[in-house]
Amino acid sequence: MISTVTLAELSLGPLAATDDEERAARQAELQEAEATFSALSFDTAAARAFAGVAASLRKRGRKPASRTFDAMIAAVAIANGLPIFTCNPDDFQGIDGLTVVAVPHPDMA
Repeated sequence: MISTVTLAELSLGPLAATDDEERAARQAELQEAEATFSALSFDTAAARAFAGVAASLRKRGRKPASRTFDAMIAAVAIANGLPIFTCNPDDFQGIDGLTVVAVPHPDMA
């Protein structure tokens, strides 16, 4: 499964690319994610979980506004009782009720 918030981030990738090769690679990554995973929406349950995520971040001195996408992704996972598998585990550090599974970045494997 993949959060629709993650798909939104991936959708920005091709638009932000500075050259055709990078744009094509990012578009391929987006299309692979869309074809491979079922999408989980940021729904009412996720919206409610978001408050707890933001409170966890504030409690640890982190600014939720600067991590909005990550906080929304975490809220979707919490609302659905799922862990997050990520190449960037530090982005989700200190969020109460969230299980984070670190995975190697595909380019580094």
